[in-house]
Amino acid sequence: MSEARYSQTPLSFDAPPLPGEVPARLPSPFDSGPPVRLARMAAESLQQRLRREHARWEELWSPGGGKMFGVLVVATPGGRLGYLCAFSGMLGGAWEVEGFVPPLFDPVARAAFWPAGEAELAELGRRYEALKEQAAWVARQPKGREAELRALEALRREVAHERAERSRSLWRQLSVGFEVPNARGGHRSMSALFAPRPPPGGAGDCAAPKLLACAYRHGWKPLALAEFWWGAEPLGGGRQSGAYYPACDNKCGTVLPFMLEGLEVDPAPVVPSTPGDEDAVRVLHEDAALLIVDKPHGLPSVPGRHSPTRDSVLVRLQSRFPDLTAARFVHELETEVSGLQVIARDTATQSALQRQLARGEAEHRHVAWVEGLLSAEQGRIDVPLRGTTSGTLETLAGLNHHKQALTEWRVVERSDARTRVLLWPRTRHTMQLRIHAAHPLGLGLPLVGDVRFGIEDTRLMLHAESMGFIHPASGERLDFSSPAPF
Repeated sequence: MSEARYSQTPLSFDAPPLPGEVPARLPSPFDSGPPVRLARMAAESLQQRLRREHARWEELWSPGGGKMFGVLVVATPGGRLGYLCAFSGMLGGAWEVEGFVPPLFDPVARAAFWPAGEAELAELGRRYEALKEQAAWVARQPKGREAELRALEALRREVAHERAERSRSLWRQLSVGFEVPNARGGHRSMSALFAPRPPPGGAGDCAAPKLLACAYRHGWKPLALAEFWWGAEPLGGGRQSGAYYPACDNKCGTVLPFMLEGLEVDPAPVVPSTPGDEDAVRVLHEDAALLIVDKPHGLPSVPGRHSPTRDSVLVRLQSRFPDLTAARFVHELETEVSGLQVIARDTATQSALQRQLARGEAEHRHVAWVEGLLSAEQGRIDVPLRGTTSGTLETLAGLNHHKQALTEWRVVERSDARTRVLLWPRTRHTMQLRIHAAHPLGLGLPLVGDVRFGIEDTRLMLHAESMGFIHPASGERLDFSSPAPF
């Protein structure tokens, strides 16, 4: 196998592929099935290289140290087949490693500010964990130290807020000028792809975007892609070394559909709903006027504008209910949120349900865990929102904004350094509950797992657990519930 650098020519196969092994069009990166044989051949060659260089990449086998790797089979303008290799994020503390494609961003520009920022984030993380342990210890002591516990929690919230803001600031600094190419020769900034929300941390750093960008830069045609995990499994589990996985939804679900524009690509698969499947969209009620569904965590309500067939609640339901459109969602749940949502099947039903929600005649209750211990038992948050999701917490909400936003809440459980609360959004704004939880004029405590306003966890601990309203056609009261999975 040739060890040619990525900047000169793709790596060569040990044996030339047979004509029938070349796909007519690029298989979907979101297909969870095994990659085509041509992509597996390239992946197996990379895996052999990683085995040979085991001592060099020993860190991959430390607890939680594994990562995703990827290969992309390409054809040069002259018709020669070869493949490119990539890794997610960094490898061995470096963004550029010989034999692997470079990142999308300019490493030189990043080096001017990123190391100092990462060191600052690490120190804030250590401070946060120390305060968390200290607060947990105080909470286990006999009563009489409530004031000390409140002071520790207040300080921990300040550190968490400072770390989140610093992380977002670093990412915004990097994403300025972060240009994403596609097969048509077009370019779009990372910020524009995720607008109106800011790009999630690490967007564009997965293997697949790096591989496609390198192919476009050199005029090579992408033919087949495969991504696999190598090394120790993540601390939370879910990945096995050598196993193949589809492109992630959180980041690549937005980036790749744009990058693939101009290529012949198989459509992204629609994941079928099966009883008992925790990732299924469960239909709890259906009639001629409306649907009630239970949405799993991690699935968008509707596909993005660059990916109309992207896996989502709408796309999964359209095979069964072809009349559904994105406009009929009475309310969307964010990708990270799970639980109940109602979908109208005609304009009159949609208008009637929206009126019930606006007048407080319909109820939609959420349950969540927040970081920290709330001293009060219940309350009402009346903090207006700016009407956008782009900006810092301070600029998104405040008394000087004009879009009224109301949330009622009640504590149901306290556990160590977290509080479980019920939330009733009395108005409907994107990210209202997340903003009202984290904002100092709200709960002052971010939701557990809120990477935007708090600290990353296994998931965002927010679930729409109950819903009740009057059916616009029959006049019957309907009530539904869905137990939180956390």
